[in-house]
Formats: sequence, C-alpha cells, structure tokens
Amino acid sequence: MKRRISKYLAIALVAVVASMPVIWSHAKERYEELQIFAKVLNLVQQYYVEDVDAKKLIYGGIKGMLGELDPHTNFLPPDIFKEFETETTGEFGGLGIEIAVQNGVLTVLAPIEDTPAWKAGIQGGDKIVTINGESTKGYSLVEAAQKMRGKRGSPVKLGIYREGFDEPKEYSVMRDVIKIRSVKYTDMDDGYAYVRLTSFIESSSPDLEKAILEHQKKHKALRGLIIDLRNNPGGLLDQSVKISDLFLDEGVIVSTIGRNKKAKETVTAKRDKNLGDFPIVILLNEYSASASEILAGALQDNKRAVVMGQRSFGKGSVQSVVKLGDGSGLKMTVARYYTPSGRSIQAEGIKPDIEVEEVDAAAYEKAIVHKSIKREQDIKGHLTGEKEEQKKKEADSKPVDNKLWYLSTGKDEKKLTPKETLLRKDFQVLQAFNYLKSWELFKRKESEKPAESTVQ
Repeated sequence: MKRRISKYLAIALVAVVASMPVIWSHAKERYEELQIFAKVLNLVQQYYVEDVDAKKLIYGGIKGMLGELDPHTNFLPPDIFKEFETETTGEFGGLGIEIAVQNGVLTVLAPIEDTPAWKAGIQGGDKIVTINGESTKGYSLVEAAQKMRGKRGSPVKLGIYREGFDEPKEYSVMRDVIKIRSVKYTDMDDGYAYVRLTSFIESSSPDLEKAILEHQKKHKALRGLIIDLRNNPGGLLDQSVKISDLFLDEGVIVSTIGRNKKAKETVTAKRDKNLGDFPIVILLNEYSASASEILAGALQDNKRAVVMGQRSFGKGSVQSVVKLGDGSGLKMTVARYYTPSGRSIQAEGIKPDIEVEEVDAAAYEKAIVHKSIKREQDIKGHLTGEKEEQKKKEADSKPVDNKLWYLSTGKDEKKLTPKETLLRKDFQVLQAFNYLKSWELFKRKESEKPAESTVQ
C-alpha cells in the first residue's frame, strides 16, 4: 500500500516539475511587465518636477489598465465603492440616473422614476456632453458618477444633447438622497393588475410578491398581469432570478458562461414559490437592460409570458464586484449570460413577440378623435335605440368597457382613476391590457373548437 502511495506521489511530483517551465515562463513574463510599471513609478516619484501622490498614480495606472477592457469593468476608489454598496439597498445620494458610455459618449440609459433627474426632464437616450460646464469627452463611468454626486440640495448642471435638439441644452438638477421604490402597482379592475419595475434592488422580489398576493386576496384571483420593464436599467441579478421563480414551476431561468466555456452555471426554477397560472404580458423598450432582459428572456423562452414593445438594450454580460484591501473595489465583467433557449443577448437584446411602437399619447388621442367614424348614434338628437337606452342605464353605475372607453368618459383629468390615467396616457400599456383581456376570449374559442378526427 505504501509503495502504491509513493508511486502516485512520485507521478504527481513529476507532473508538477514538468509543468514548472510553463508556469515559470508566464510568471517571469508577468514579473518583467510589472517591473516596467514599478520602474516608471519610481522614476516619476524621484524626478518629476513636482511632488506626486503615489496612490493617485497607482489608481490612475489601474484605471488605464481597465480602460483596455469593456466599459462595464471599472476600478472603484474607496469613496465611490462605499456609495456603490449603498445603491443596491434602495437609498443613495445622487441624481437618479443610470448611465453608460456608448460610442465614446456618456449616455443616459434611463432616469429612475420620482428622482431629481426624472423630475428635471432627463430622458433615456440623452447624451451628457458637459457636467457643470466641463466636457465629458473621455470620461469613464466612475469619473462621471463622481462628478454628478455631491452634497444633498446642491445643484449640478448637465449639458444634454437629445435627438431633435439643434444644440445641447443645460438642465439643472438638484442632488438629493435617492430612495427607490422599485415596485409600482396599479389595480386594473376585474382581477387584472399592472406592475412597473423601475429597477432590481434588494426589496424588489418581496415587494412584487406582496403586491400580487394582496391583489389576489382582494379579487380572489389574478386574471392577468402586465409587468412593465421599460426604462428599467437592471440591478441585482439574484432579484431578477427570484422574480422569474415567482412565475415558473420548472425550467432554466438563466445560464452564465465565463472564460472557461465548459464551466457553465445554470439557475433553474423551484416549485415552492409559484404564484399561480395566469396570463402575463411583459413590456420592454430599448432602455430595458441587464436584469430586465434576464427576466423577460426567462419568461419568454419558458412560454410563460408574451413580450411586447421594442427590442431591449442588449447588455448580456455579468459583473462581479470584489472589495479590495484599502476599501476600494473592482467591478469586473466575468461572464456572458444566456436565456433558457441558449440565446446570448449581448448587443442583440430581447426581441418582443409583438412589436408595439411608443406613441405620443396626446397625438394618438387626437388622431383617434378626428378619424373616428360617424354613425347615426353620433348625430345630435337621433332617435335612441333599445340597446342604447340599456347602455345608458349601465353607464350610470359603470363606464362602458371598450377599447376607447377612456376617450369618452368626459371626466376631468384630475378625477381619473389610476387605471384610467395609465390607459389614457400610455399607448403600449393600453395594447398590453387589450391583449390580456382578449387572451381569455381566444382561449375560450380554442376550447370550443371541435376535436379533430381522421377517417380510417
């Protein structure tokens, strides 16, 4: 037995010794490159015309190194990293926008609802060309974030270029403590519900589950759900997974593959959290990114939801955050994620099942009113029909429920219910709601079809 162990140890030792030239070769090459960096640092410290801060130089060197990688890989100095840690808890200081560097230009992915940036009129797709009068050309995400953060109540001036602008316009945004309420629920009556997810933070999954359970308790059931992910820039991956799990009995939610293509990590649904079987429509647009795309892809590929709207942003990479010894951090891209069917949506996005363009609500309403067909019932003083009389009686207790009901309510906008306001101002939500209501009709008609038979 001892001889056999000795034999295995000898084989292992030979294997290690045999691989040492390769390991040493890589180590030597890396050491020589680091020597160059150390030598430059030493020369600058000794002979530069003025005294220099060594830490500042090292941080600058790290920043330059990471600048050769993708834009989502960043070095976070201690002060920035501390703020970064607080962002995912749902409360942090700043303006309330998600930004990215696109084609070398600092660009707004989406403003977070009810934040200073949102209230100031900043929109997704806006290009930030100056911050407090300074050009943002060459800025990294970290630098931009640092410039925009500051004391609560102090203003920051953003030079914004937007499609349709002749030249950049300056927006003054007052810094504030950003408190995110990521789940916004609206009762659509008759058992239907609308939920807007503005971002994925630590409270998103439990808040969404709570809203749906309360809706089910109130209406005894959930007949259909709209999940609005438009302008949702993402957030915590685990929250996207947990929310997907609320609607899936089984199946893959998401897979990630890093440098080692064989080391595929797959997350699957569990049976213990499913909220029930009801129709779901997900709304996306070009500013729905990251965790939003994971949720949409998971429910789309598992045939659990219909995706409507526009193709999503296409951020299909996964970042890992490492806290370093001095309180700084490294946010690094470590993998690509794949939907259950194996799609990598990096730079491609999630394609909706039903494309619905975003339409200006006022223009749409005006067009409908002017293009409506005139019939006998539209003539003033016409002879009332029997059905019309009945409808008038019903209207006293409940508004007529049809596609354009909201155009003829005659109500002052301030008196509209949350549901009426939502459908009146948002064409895409209106289409999603119509689709949900027709879902049951199509399902009923499908079940009423006679069974197919063959003649032998």
